[in-house]
Amino acid sequence: MRRDGNPEFIEALARGLDVLRCFRPGHATMTLSEVATATGLARPTARRILITLEQLGYVRSADGAFSLTPRVLELGMAYIGSADFWDLARPHLRDLVRETGESCSIAQLDGSDIVYVARVAVPKLVTLTVTIGTRFPALQTSLGKVLLAALPPGELDRVLAEPSRSGLTPRWQPERDEIDAVLRDVRAKGWAATDQELALGIRSVAAPIRDGDGRVVAAVNVNAHAAETDMDRLTGRHLPLLLHAASAIGADWDAWRARPIETVATH
Repeated sequence: MRRDGNPEFIEALARGLDVLRCFRPGHATMTLSEVATATGLARPTARRILITLEQLGYVRSADGAFSLTPRVLELGMAYIGSADFWDLARPHLRDLVRETGESCSIAQLDGSDIVYVARVAVPKLVTLTVTIGTRFPALQTSLGKVLLAALPPGELDRVLAEPSRSGLTPRWQPERDEIDAVLRDVRAKGWAATDQELALGIRSVAAPIRDGDGRVVAAVNVNAHAAETDMDRLTGRHLPLLLHAASAIGADWDAWRARPIETVATH
């Protein structure tokens, strides 16, 4: 059955991506039965997909178990490379880290999760490890609140209905009326903060990164540990610096997107 009712939907491709996504921390090596269970696929179907992925170089098998190869990085790096997002944002993030003494990150929305696309970290006490590609439930993060608040109502409903693929159970579990109130507040203020809603000890404040048309293309945050930084410092001292950095990143992003592209004719 097609998942979205679209006659153009290719179920076989979707199943192949499901198999790739079922490998995650703690499940880096999986048997055929484990892959079939994790994806909800029949064993013969899972086996054919794994064999195909192995022949394409994305999966390897040994001793009856399967694991991903470094080649899968090509799939994600194609996105990072095409956007040049890291190179674009890195100087601004470094300045923000130097000014605040805290880790700073940029994330974009993927379903009901945020995915980190750029980060400059400082060696401090942390309760959750964050690297490029890490995903967390959007609603319980300051980055996610900013991104969710920018969605049209219909799209917001659809996104909130999607289950998180982060594997993390956040501390804050709000009802819909509370969600709507929080997002209204974010829209009114133009920024978002969280205080240990995702996990104990994590506080952050985030601001939107907008393009020249005012569309929110990403969010940037300052992240701190609750034992070291209180909310007054986050919103009083760090927030103005964050808002300035978000504006500067947005201006550079827009200039980069507007750059002329040189094409070379071939014969």
